[in-house]
Amino acid sequence: MSSKDQNIKTAPFPEHVAVQTAQAQNPLFDIIVEDDFTLQKYCDALIAKIFSLRQSDFPNFINYQCNQVKNPLIWINKLEKLLANNEAFFSSKVAMSRYNKLYNLIDDKRKELQSLSVQIKVKRTPKRLINANSDDRHFSFFEVKNQIETLPNFTEKIIYLTEEVFAYKQADKFSINTTLQVYDEQCSQLIEQLQTIRKMRTDFEKEQQEKQNNINLNKVTTFKIKINGPINILTDVYKQMMYEVKPNGTAYIQYKIKDVTKFICDNYIDEHGNELSHLTIRTYLSPTRSDKDPNNDWRIKL
Repeated sequence: MSSKDQNIKTAPFPEHVAVQTAQAQNPLFDIIVEDDFTLQKYCDALIAKIFSLRQSDFPNFINYQCNQVKNPLIWINKLEKLLANNEAFFSSKVAMSRYNKLYNLIDDKRKELQSLSVQIKVKRTPKRLINANSDDRHFSFFEVKNQIETLPNFTEKIIYLTEEVFAYKQADKFSINTTLQVYDEQCSQLIEQLQTIRKMRTDFEKEQQEKQNNINLNKVTTFKIKINGPINILTDVYKQMMYEVKPNGTAYIQYKIKDVTKFICDNYIDEHGNELSHLTIRTYLSPTRSDKDPNNDWRIKL
């Protein structure tokens, strides 16, 4: 069965090394993941690599990958888990041969790693910080928090924590530390915390951007037209459009005096560069104050 026939089930690799094609130093054995890295893409590429390699390359491939990670024993165990999760891909006779050979090599490599006389001693997690034990692993939220710090982005953190929640729920646990909070609850709370913090940061960044936009907007100087002459000549033009000019049977400008007053004061200044008086402009625009209209010699008739 081709690895493309159905979705590949992931295994919770806490450590993985993948490169893009351009950065590959050993194209035969490197795990290639283009674009943004995800655990799903890594597992897809790993299964695809298993199907593309010759069986004679399997030992060198396993050794190469183990040399890429800090804890090869854990990587080997997760590779075994990945194979077990996707056993359906190896249903054909040829594929089953690959499956069996890989399992034997994984077992041999595990024994080799465990029996090495010179190893880097990994600091063990104290028993008091282990939430629970099952047959094949232990669950420690203390370790989870340390692992989360090493993951590159928000999505990887959420995926890792979610996989830990499901792994704990599905595990056959033979001992549980009752002095600590339940492991999957702690993982779920950390997921909620990360999501909340991310939303707060997003909202904060949005708020800061809006503030900056407002600052930039306020910095824009409003352009005002200077009137080089009596202001009532200008107001008379607007007054004609409000009361006299009716091309369609209605006034050319249909706004209240206070609205037109505000518009004129917002967009014009007098010949000395001074702001216009709202009270004066409103008086000039009043239809009952014809005494404030300009003389016919000065008037602009529309």
